[in-house]
Amino acid sequence: MTHEEVTSFIRDQGIRFIRLQFTDIFGQLKNIAITASQMERALANQVTIDGSSIEGFLRLEESDMMLYPDLSTFALLPWHQADDRVARLICDVHTPDGKPFPGDPRYILRQVIAQAHEMGYTFNVGPECEFFLFHTDANGHPTTHTNDEAGYFDLGPIDRGEIARRDICLALEDMGFQIEASHHESAPGQHEIDFKYADALRTADNIMTFKLAVKTIAQQHGLHATFMPKPIYGTSGSGMHTNMSLFKHSDNLFYDPKGEKELSREAYSFIAGLLRHISGITAVCNPLVNSYKRLVSGFEAPFYKSWSARNRSVLIRIPSARKRGTRLELRSPDPSCNPYLALALCLAAGLEGIREGLTPPPEIAENIYTMTEDQRKARGIEPLPSTLYEAVQAMKQDSLIANTLGSHIMNHYTRGKLREWEDYRIQVSQWELDKYLVLY
Repeated sequence: MTHEEVTSFIRDQGIRFIRLQFTDIFGQLKNIAITASQMERALANQVTIDGSSIEGFLRLEESDMMLYPDLSTFALLPWHQADDRVARLICDVHTPDGKPFPGDPRYILRQVIAQAHEMGYTFNVGPECEFFLFHTDANGHPTTHTNDEAGYFDLGPIDRGEIARRDICLALEDMGFQIEASHHESAPGQHEIDFKYADALRTADNIMTFKLAVKTIAQQHGLHATFMPKPIYGTSGSGMHTNMSLFKHSDNLFYDPKGEKELSREAYSFIAGLLRHISGITAVCNPLVNSYKRLVSGFEAPFYKSWSARNRSVLIRIPSARKRGTRLELRSPDPSCNPYLALALCLAAGLEGIREGLTPPPEIAENIYTMTEDQRKARGIEPLPSTLYEAVQAMKQDSLIANTLGSHIMNHYTRGKLREWEDYRIQVSQWELDKYLVLY
C-alpha cells in the first residue's frame, strides 16, 4: 500500500488506533500505539521510542530510536471488534540521523537478503510452527493442564483445542495468510498450523504475527498458548521445522533433474554451509535453556549434524517434492527463536557454502537414534550442542555469525544468553529436592 492508500483506508474504515510493532534481539514483539491523528507523523518516520528500555538496544545516554513503518505490512488485527478496529504496521528501527539501527534484527535479515540478491537469488522459507494450548487457573495464570488426550492428527471431541485452532486459522486468513494445514500434534494439547512459504523477510514478519495471533485467540478461549519448546517432561516438545529454497528468477535453484536425487550442486553446497556453522547457529535457533530439553533422544527431535532424503532422524531432511517444491528442511529450530536472526544466519551459512562450493558429508539413511556412539563416531556424525552454554560458546567462535550479526547484536546476544544460563545454573530445581533432600 502507498502512503495515500494507508491513510485513506484508515479514514474510510474508521480506524482510530494503530500499533507500530518491532522486535528486540531476543525475539520479543514490542509496540508503541498511536491514534489515527498521529498517522501522518508515523508515516513521516517521526515516531520515537526509548531504546534504553528495550533489551539489547542502547544505553541510556544514546537511547532515542526512530520507527520507520513498512507499508507492505499494514493489516487490521481481526480479533478486535468492528466498532473498535485496530491496525498494525511492522517497523524498521533507525537512529536519529536516519541510519538503520545495527541492533534491529529486521535490518540484519535485510542485509543478508541483499547479499543473496547480489548473487541473483531469492530466499524462500516455509515454517511449521508448533505450540501448546493449556488451561488457566482461577486467577487467569497459565497451568500445564490440557484436559486433552488427543494424539497426532486426532480430531474433536478428543481434540479439545480444535475450536480455538480453527479460530486462529480464520483470524490469520483475515490478515492475508494462506493457511495450508492445521492439526493436532503428537503430545496432548500440542498443535501445528502451517502457512504458505514466502520470501524470508515476509516469513519472519509472518512468524511474529502468527505468535501474536495464536496467543491472543487462545486467551479469548480461556486458554494459554505457549511456544516454550519443552513445557512437559516425558512428551514431545514444540519445534519449528524450517523449509528453505533458493530461487533464481522463477526457477528453483535447488532442483536439477539430472543431479543425484534431483538436487543441484547449489543445494548440496547450501547443506554443507549449514552443517559447517550449525553449532553456533543453534544458539539462535534454540535460544532458551529449555530448548535443549527438546533436543534429546526419543521424540524425533534432531540433535546430530546430518542430512538425508530418506529419514526423519537427521538434522536436515530433503522432502520428496521436486521441481518448484524442492527444499531443505532444517528440523532443529524451535518457535521461541528470533526468526529474523535465525533466517539471516541460515541464509548466510548457505550462501557461504555456495560461494565456496562446499560438499556435505555422505547422506545418513539409517535411523541415527538406534546407532551406538561408536557407530556414529565411525560415520563422523557429531552432536549439536547439548546446552545453551555450549551453543553460545560455539557461536562466539564462529566468525561468519559474528560478521552476519554485527558487533552490537553479537555482544548483547551472547552476554544476555550467558546471564540466562548462569541464572539457570544456580537455581535449585524440584527434581533436585525430590532426588536428594531425604537421601542426603
